[in-house]
Amino acid sequence: MQSASLEISPEDLHRRLQAGDDLQLIDVREEMEFEYCHLPNSQLVPLSELMRRTAEIRSDGPVVLICHHGVRSMQALAYLQQRLGYQNLLSLRGGVAAWTERVDPAFPTY
Repeated sequence: MQSASLEISPEDLHRRLQAGDDLQLIDVREEMEFEYCHLPNSQLVPLSELMRRTAEIRSDGPVVLICHHGVRSMQALAYLQQRLGYQNLLSLRGGVAAWTERVDPAFPTY
């Protein structure tokens, strides 16, 4: 799997958000993690609920999947792509942990 083309760096995501790109941000962490910290305008769809909530994820236009370190978001991406044929997905490389390190040091960490 060529993961590089399936991932977006925190810096690229930040640039695209600043530019006003129409991105759907789907956070696949658990509710407790999401409540602690999440990117503005992101929507919570925990990985554990993904199979029954796929209708909430658009199939056209870019969708960025977000988790803590990038593992769960890649699992979600693989499921949506392989099982349901989604071709519009990116995973935030390094998750919110990388966002804190590389984009917004004030972003809460855990």
